Amino acid sequence: MLAKYPDKVKLVFKNFPLRNHKYAKKAAKAALAAHAQGKFWEFHDLLFKNYNKLNDKKIDEIISKLKLDKKAFDKKMKARKTQASIQKDLDEGVKAGVRGTPTIYINGKLLRVRSLEGFKSIIEKELTKLTPKS
Repeated sequence: MLAKYPDKVKLVFKNFPLRNHKYAKKAAKAALAAHAQGKFWEFHDLLFKNYNKLNDKKIDEIISKLKLDKKAFDKKMKARKTQASIQKDLDEGVKAGVRGTPTIYINGKLLRVRSLEGFKSIIEKELTKLTPKS
């Protein structure tokens, strides 16, 4: 849908580290630290691929695999701005009723049918609202 409607559809990612996942908050900080080096999605994908094996060693493996600058990465992980960004996302998620991950909203509406057809249907429905009727 992003490729089909590049000027009309935008993806916004928000962090929502689950309290019951020991490494969720650290993983969120790590993804933001990777983002500072232009590797957010690559890091994100490897985190989710290994969600049940996350620990400090696994995060270091991902840093190495993606050839990130470890010193800059560690500095970004510890930055107050990184923690504040995660807390802001978390607060917004709680306010929006998020209870787990992943949760997907399209124009503020919860996506219940999480399939390609579900995405397509709701996005195209929302886009018709933008098109003036003649």
